[in-house]
Amino acid sequence: MKKRGCGLSYNKRVADIVKEFDSHSRSGLSNREIWRRYIYPVYFISERTLYNMINASAHIEEPKAPNAIEQLLKFED
Repeated sequence: MKKRGCGLSYNKRVADIVKEFDSHSRSGLSNREIWRRYIYPVYFISERTLYNMINASAHIEEPKAPNAIEQLLKFED
């Protein structure tokens, strides 16, 4: 069975939410307060979804761009 990956828009949304969370987590606010003040009003996600996204961000791989050498070595017929 083929494993389905996440879409690029979901990955970007997760990255934006985690970036927002990280920027406020250093201020000493609790996770719930960060969610209540900064995450929910913009993204309308539940607190549980926030925790799932933070956990998912550790597993998301960014697409690898081909090296310039690999592009030069590809010959099209």
